[in-house]
Amino acid sequence: MEEDSVDPPDGGYGWVVVTSAFFSMGLTTGILRNFGLFFLDIQNCYGVLTGTLSWVTSTSIAMFHLGAPLAGALSVYLTQRGVIMIGAALAALGMIIASLSLSLPWMYLSLGVLQGTGLGCAFCWMPANSMVSRYFKRWRPIAFSISSSGECVFSMAFGPFFQWLIEAYSWRGALLIIGGLQLNLWVCGALMRPLKPKLCFPTPSQRTPTVGSKELNQTSKKTSYRWSLIRRPELLFYFTFATLATAGFFIPPLFLVPHVRHIGVEQYWAASLLSVLSLTDLLGRLVCGWLASLRLLRNLQVLAMAATMLGVVLLLLPLGQNRWAIVVFTALYGFLFGSMVSVHIISIVDIVGLERFDGALGLFMLVRSSGVLVALPTAG
Repeated sequence: MEEDSVDPPDGGYGWVVVTSAFFSMGLTTGILRNFGLFFLDIQNCYGVLTGTLSWVTSTSIAMFHLGAPLAGALSVYLTQRGVIMIGAALAALGMIIASLSLSLPWMYLSLGVLQGTGLGCAFCWMPANSMVSRYFKRWRPIAFSISSSGECVFSMAFGPFFQWLIEAYSWRGALLIIGGLQLNLWVCGALMRPLKPKLCFPTPSQRTPTVGSKELNQTSKKTSYRWSLIRRPELLFYFTFATLATAGFFIPPLFLVPHVRHIGVEQYWAASLLSVLSLTDLLGRLVCGWLASLRLLRNLQVLAMAATMLGVVLLLLPLGQNRWAIVVFTALYGFLFGSMVSVHIISIVDIVGLERFDGALGLFMLVRSSGVLVALPTAG
C-alpha cells in the first residue's frame, strides 16, 4: 500500500488533521452523550413506552459498530477523506429527517441508522482515527488523546446548548439545527489530506516491467482489509479484552445518576456528576496520552494498568453511600476511563502494524459490539 512508503511527519500538517479529528469526535460521539435530552420529548410526541423508544439507542449503537468495518473497507477505495464526507452527509440527513417527526419507524431509520450515532458516526469516527495514526508515530498517543478529547469538550458544551435549543425552538427545531451543525463534518473531511508516498528512483538493474503494475497495486490495496487478521493470537486476546472491558466499563455512565438518586442524593448533585465525569475523562485522556508519548512503558502495559485500577474502582463503588464518596468515585472512574481511551486504539497499531490498522480496527469495533449489546440490557 502507499502508506507503507510514507514516514509519519509527527507534526506539521498532522496537527491540522488532529484538529479536524477533534471536531469530528465532538460533532458525532459528543452529540451522542447528550442525546438523552431529547428522549422525553420524543416519547411524549409518539406516546410510546420507554422500552420501545430505547430501540433507537440500541439501533444506533449496533450501526456504529457494524459500520466501522464498512468504513475501513471503503477507505481503501475512497480514501479516509471521502468516507468522512459521506458520513457527514448521512449524519446531517438523519437529523433533518428526524426533525420532520414523520413516524416512529422513521425515527429508527433517521436517528438509529443514519445520523451521527449510527452509520454517520462510524463513517466519521473510524477514518479520523486512522488519519491521526498515519500522521504520527513518536507523538501518536498524545495526538490521539487530543483528538479524542473532542468528545469530552463538546459533550460538556452541548448539554446546556441543546437544552436551550429545545426550549427556544422545540425538539424538532433543535434537531434541524444540530443537523446543520453536522454539515461542518464536510469541512473536517476535506482537511484530511492523504499522505503522499515518497518517490523512489530505482537503478536500471532494479527496474521491472510495469505491465499490470497498476492492477497489482489495486489488488494490494483491496487485500489490506483481510479477515486473516483474526488468525493472529495476540489480536484475538486483545479482542477478548476489549469485549469484556466494553461489557463492564461502559455501564456506569448510564446508571450512575439513577444509582445516586436511589441512595438519596438530591437531583442537583446527581446531575453535576456528569460534568465531573466529563472533566476527569478529558484530564485522563490528556495526561495518559502525554505519559504514553514518553515511551516509559508500552501502550499495552499502560492500558492493562488503567483497566485493572478501573476494575478496582468499580468494585469499591457500593461502599460509597454519601455524596462526597460518590464524587470521588466518579472522578476516579472518569480519569481512568479517559486513560484507557487514550491508548486502546493505538495499541492495535502496536499489535498489527500501521499497514493492517484499518482492517484490525474495523474487526475490533465489530467484535466489541457484542459486549455493548449484551451488557447494557443485562445491566438494566
